[in-house]
Amino acid sequence: MDRGGSLRTIFQRVAIPRFTDEQRRARLARRHLLHPGMRADSVEQAVEAVVALHATDPTSVFLSAAARVDKASVGLVERALYEDRTLIRHHAMRRTLWVMPKDVVPAAHSSSTLPIAEREWRRFIAWLEDTEHIESATDWAEQATKVLLEFLEANGPATTRQIGEALPDLRAHITIAAGTRQETTAPGHSRLLLLLGFMGKIVRTRPSGSWVASNFAWETADKWGMPELEMGTEEGAAVIVHSLLQRFGPCTTEDMRWWTGWTLGNLRPALEKVGAQPIATDDDREAFVLPGDLAEEPDMSPWVALAPGLDPSAMGWKNRDWYLANHVANRVFDRNGNAGPTVWADGHIVGGWAQRSDGFIAVELLEDLDSERRALLDVEIERTREFVGDTRFRVRFPSPNQKELLA
Repeated sequence: MDRGGSLRTIFQRVAIPRFTDEQRRARLARRHLLHPGMRADSVEQAVEAVVALHATDPTSVFLSAAARVDKASVGLVERALYEDRTLIRHHAMRRTLWVMPKDVVPAAHSSSTLPIAEREWRRFIAWLEDTEHIESATDWAEQATKVLLEFLEANGPATTRQIGEALPDLRAHITIAAGTRQETTAPGHSRLLLLLGFMGKIVRTRPSGSWVASNFAWETADKWGMPELEMGTEEGAAVIVHSLLQRFGPCTTEDMRWWTGWTLGNLRPALEKVGAQPIATDDDREAFVLPGDLAEEPDMSPWVALAPGLDPSAMGWKNRDWYLANHVANRVFDRNGNAGPTVWADGHIVGGWAQRSDGFIAVELLEDLDSERRALLDVEIERTREFVGDTRFRVRFPSPNQKELLA
């Protein structure tokens, strides 16, 4: 046995502060605004509390906001998204579509979206080169971009279908993944719209249909009010890590890599730039908080919350043992780590829920709740039902329990 190495490990553990699981759950309740006493007055405050909202499923955006905003309504969320435009829908970390505060967009874009956009441009050019009716891939891409942006400048917002009908030359199919088993074709304009979205030249705006729809109209970034995206990659990464630790800390490097999709090589300079302070968790993992962010949260009264699928509080950490038991995870998370709708109690995920076709909210509890917390759960069910109203929706990434809950 290497006693020297063992002693060094002990001294290292003693030298850094330790956060208990209970402290972390108290932080989550307060900083993520899930405790009813901590709810925000505005949608913007609710989104800032978790850095950004997962937006692959449009329903998640509205229900994540509703869980954190006092007197929430669909109209209140729509106003922030489409009228005040204080929130922007944009691809960023992990190639995921997010809704984020306008001042977060430049950092997310520079640190996460730009590398994706550069790869997508190269892939798009390769597809064009494999398409018989296109003579020069680069010329076609540049000219098509010019035509599409000019059209939106004059006629936007417009849906993908409307753009294709107005610009039939761009609608011609291009070859994707030529010579492979995945070879297929797709309308050129639809692929170009996705690429220009990654590049930050255009933005998804209001959908055609209700708030649960995802057929978004496109508009030029300037006309919609996208902020200036000029920010250095390292500066942007530091801003994102600072925001992440402020809201989700303590975080391990594994947690942060999961959330951002970055390599350790991208992450470490950002941790150094923000002066991240190492701490130990109850399971003896090394994690990080912002410098001096060591204060314990005051005791909290019992609380219950309903969160939608892909909610940031469920998705924000790779290591979830401190708020998620294995038998619960097997029911409310799919194999890819995507959370379905969850029931929270005192900082733990204790079950899942689903909306049935008649509007009834069915709940599966996987942990025992006492009478006080069951009463709080009834209040949250009614609150969610009032927010949703007559709208019906299905989860885009259903968890294993959804089929039984909908039966």
